[in-house]
Amino acid sequence: MFRRLFLDHPASVGESYGEHFGVASRFGVTMIAAGVAALIHGILPFAFKTTGSRTIIRLHRQIAEKRAATAAATEQVKTVEYVI
Repeated sequence: MFRRLFLDHPASVGESYGEHFGVASRFGVTMIAAGVAALIHGILPFAFKTTGSRTIIRLHRQIAEKRAATAAATEQVKTVEYVI
């Protein structure tokens, strides 16, 4: 039960629990900051004109690159021939 709740997902993205906590926390704080900027932009249209969209693009790129690297590493492991 512990493994399923706390370890399976981080392992599925190639991270330990601690690494996943750090990455997810950084993403969360970044999204909160961009959300606050978007709220301020709603009140003051001249402020933070592109902060929200630039943040979304940057975070999406980071996730896509991480997924591609994890997929490539998994594929490499599947294709390696072991010689003893």
